[in-house]
Amino acid sequence: MFSDMTRKERVCAALNHQPVDRLPTDYWGVPEITEKLMRHLGAKDDIEFADKLGIDKIMTVEPKLIANRQNMWDITFKQIPLPDGSGYYDEPESFRLAECETIDDIEECYEFPRTDMYDYAVVAKQCDKYKDFALEGGYTSLTYFYEMLRGTEQMMMDFIANPPLARYILKRIYDFCSEHTKNILEAAQGRIAFAQMTDDLGSQNGLLMSPQMIDSYLRGYYDDMAFLIKTYGAKVFHHDDGAMCEIMPWLIERGVDVLNPLQWHLPGWDLHEMKQKYGKQVCFHGGVDNQYVLPFGGVEEVRGEVRTCIDALFADGTGYILAPCHNIQAITPVENVLELYRVAREHGKR
Repeated sequence: MFSDMTRKERVCAALNHQPVDRLPTDYWGVPEITEKLMRHLGAKDDIEFADKLGIDKIMTVEPKLIANRQNMWDITFKQIPLPDGSGYYDEPESFRLAECETIDDIEECYEFPRTDMYDYAVVAKQCDKYKDFALEGGYTSLTYFYEMLRGTEQMMMDFIANPPLARYILKRIYDFCSEHTKNILEAAQGRIAFAQMTDDLGSQNGLLMSPQMIDSYLRGYYDDMAFLIKTYGAKVFHHDDGAMCEIMPWLIERGVDVLNPLQWHLPGWDLHEMKQKYGKQVCFHGGVDNQYVLPFGGVEEVRGEVRTCIDALFADGTGYILAPCHNIQAITPVENVLELYRVAREHGKR
């Protein structure tokens, strides 16, 4: 038997493949379901929310944008309402670099973000606020940021038809992200458990591009970012939607320590096989289906889903942080979310 751990100790032990007293748990959700849960629980802030939901929760720390920009990439978003009226999603109103045909066009029309646009001093204050929680800080997603600037279709076309332009944009994105991440990690003074090096490379059926193309465009950046993150004693967290298991060996070679979100109902996934093959090298995070089970399933289905994830990924008593498989959606019944974490507490005891 282990003595009771703090939530921070529990998460960090799982990240390091060390024994834990019980299964650590995290939460991801869209604003609408989070607000609904907070009202149901009577929670006033995110710390009280974690306490009342009975979860460990990983908290995010980030600098403050002080430049006169709408956001990091200075993109205007529009709200797209969901058909049932339960909420909305923000989507780019337009892609700032969509009409650019050359590098000169980009340099003439767009100002990439710079680190002097941010106040990093607030990171230390946030670390103090969340001192009892495991922390994440720093987010790099080369293809996602590229898509925000140029659109998904145009990004794919660039990768095939205009490699010089594609490589220029990726480098400009990475040059900012690497310095930005470094400043966050330095400001946190060793208190960040992991930073994200993330790309959505999987679709519902397979990879969005070939492994060869992924390697050609991303290898150097992944290697460099992993070295940077680990220099500051943090882990490399990789979020990758969809049927992406084909590139697991590549990700491990690049230094990925944590894999999320584990959409294991899609082709190519086998949780037991993933744990057996990669469980000594990678900590798994996520797993509980939010496309069908959480929003549309009953509590019995939720119960079975959670137990399946735990039995497969927590069999050795470590290396797994249970969470929803991406953000819990607005239409999800509150009782399903409560059941998720109730079963995790009950079935994840050691």
